[in-house]
Amino acid sequence: MAQDSVTGDAGSTYAPLTPVPDARRAFRTGDAFALWFSLGIGLLVAQAGALLVPGLSLPHALIAIVLGSVIGVVLLALAGVIGTDTGLAAMSSLRPTLGVRGASVPAVLNMVQLVGWGSFEVIVMRDSADALAKQAFGLSMPLVWTVIFGLLATLLAISGPLSFVRRFLRKWGIWLLLAGAAWLTWNLLARHHLADLMRRPATGDMSFGGAVDLVVAMPLSWLPLIADYTRFGRRAGETFRGTLYGYGIANIWFYALGAVYGLAAGGGDALLTGALAQAGGGFALLLILIDEIDNAFADIHSAAVSTGTFWTRASVPLLSAAFGALCTLIALLVPMAKYQNFLLLIGSVFAPLFGVVLMDHFIVRKRRIDAAVLADVRGRYGFSGGWHLSAFVAWAIGIASYQVVNHWLPNLGATLPSLAIGAVCYYVLVSARKTAYA
Repeated sequence: MAQDSVTGDAGSTYAPLTPVPDARRAFRTGDAFALWFSLGIGLLVAQAGALLVPGLSLPHALIAIVLGSVIGVVLLALAGVIGTDTGLAAMSSLRPTLGVRGASVPAVLNMVQLVGWGSFEVIVMRDSADALAKQAFGLSMPLVWTVIFGLLATLLAISGPLSFVRRFLRKWGIWLLLAGAAWLTWNLLARHHLADLMRRPATGDMSFGGAVDLVVAMPLSWLPLIADYTRFGRRAGETFRGTLYGYGIANIWFYALGAVYGLAAGGGDALLTGALAQAGGGFALLLILIDEIDNAFADIHSAAVSTGTFWTRASVPLLSAAFGALCTLIALLVPMAKYQNFLLLIGSVFAPLFGVVLMDHFIVRKRRIDAAVLADVRGRYGFSGGWHLSAFVAWAIGIASYQVVNHWLPNLGATLPSLAIGAVCYYVLVSARKTAYA
């Protein structure tokens, strides 16, 4: 059995181009629920929710949260099924669609965006811990917090997903997380008059379509890495249900908490951390802060796995250590900024890509894959010198359509149109090619 260095549980880390064997597929519905519920809850999610108000009124923001979450999580769960169907890491599973060499393009893009996400997570944890320390002890030590959280996330990434989910999340991590989320919710309802906040007028700075786009962007940000974890799933149906319910509940819950807390704090995300720190003396924020490490873990681990798809001689644990150090260094040097544009940029690139990928996997190839030729440029996934030009053309049209819709019809929201256009264009191009060679 070919595999990369194994850490934590035996078999918890496999070479990205090696399908996880059935005997090592340990994730059931509960595991998928625990992982994606945990990843769906976080301070960045709450901060994204705070961006929706007061541009939208709270009722309209909540409707956008539910609608955007349902759309985004269904797409995320479908992408997770690809990992369980193939047993492959996320970027490796793109080779049948983009070509043996072509899949390196999104792998590099994914590596870059995951380093950005990992750095954001470390910064958010640092700032939140520093706010708690100031409140409780009057101490400020952001440098120390940055190193602590960067180190913890890196160690988890090196341990691998099986070790993290089975030993940490399922046993006690998810219960801490639920306690923190429940406390924040109770504190919100006890301290604030929700009816008054619901009646507060909107400023009109954000359109409803733009709000849905911003909500959809969060689950879509996980599309390029979900298969890194769902490849350990036993059955596609279990993967789909666990992801759908786990991430869906968490995304709606914390986007809504962020919107309400942000509005109560004066609007926007600038005052959100301070408002959360004051909730119950910071107890709930502390628990959420502990959970936030898993988001950084996922970013760092998947950056390593993505790199391993084109740098096949590199060890995933060693790459995890290197990317963890890089994220920590960036967090030390780069100040936190509003990342709304970063979220939307990710959507503009990966939403149309996964429109193409989902169309190819479920409709064109009917969930079948030949893993034996994934590295063979002369094989069935070699296409034209290792590049599937039809897929790249469809992807490019999807990206262009995102920019056009975002510029000319901003109230519509560009994510779903670009995903649908990319998918349809790919199907048309592949069908035309089949007809030409018939």
